Amino acid sequence: MAAMPLRAGRQATTGACQSIGVNKQQTASLSTTAALWKRHVYKGARDNADHSKNRGESALRRTGTRWRLSMSDEPLPKPVPRDQLPPIETDPNHGLWEFFANRKTVANPPTEDAKHGRSWTVEELRHKSWDDLHRLWWVCVKERNRIATANWERNKSKLGFGESEARERDMMVRGTMKAIKHVLTERYYAWEDAVKLAEKDPEVNLSGDGPTFTPREFFEEDQEAAALEEPAVSPMGEAVEQTEPGTGATLDPATIPSSKPQSEAPRI
Repeated sequence: MAAMPLRAGRQATTGACQSIGVNKQQTASLSTTAALWKRHVYKGARDNADHSKNRGESALRRTGTRWRLSMSDEPLPKPVPRDQLPPIETDPNHGLWEFFANRKTVANPPTEDAKHGRSWTVEELRHKSWDDLHRLWWVCVKERNRIATANWERNKSKLGFGESEARERDMMVRGTMKAIKHVLTERYYAWEDAVKLAEKDPEVNLSGDGPTFTPREFFEEDQEAAALEEPAVSPMGEAVEQTEPGTGATLDPATIPSSKPQSEAPRI
């Protein structure tokens, strides 16, 4: 039998290995298990420190960074019993107390919620001032906050009563707030109309410089009336009475002096 060349022998061996699967690629997943760490005691350096900062991380599996668990010899704190806790000081006049109608209970009984009147009407609120409407609005806001807080406590504690009374009370409060908005809208429309009229009025100054209202016509009439009321003065310094034209003044004939000089009366 003839000897096989060396190159041909190597090719034959490689082909045989490939046929039996020796040169197969590894298909198993890469192990990313972190090395076991021994318990250590602080303070001191680790004797088995791992110098690989990226151990346990895998970009293919999208694993996050590894969190190291440190164990110390210091004793863990123990919870304090409730009866040994110091008393908590609260402000008796805190604003959050306004969310509750009664500080002793979280929600009013249905009999208390049912004690309410009707809503304010628009006609009644038209006669109120700005300050009164402002105060009444915030009283309604506070009342709605109390109702909402009581409803939340009822649902949390599953009391099962008082929802219908609270809903009816809330509807009355909302009716008052709706009437307040109606009145304020009317006043706003009236203010807009007044501004449009003031822009065309020469006596009103909306520029912000000087007085806002200057009644020019009334000033002119007052000055003319004052000029007419002043008495006329003669060249001799005597006041002369002015008579209105068209009115005939009646004179007493006895007061008219005669043209001839009177003779002197005899002296006794």
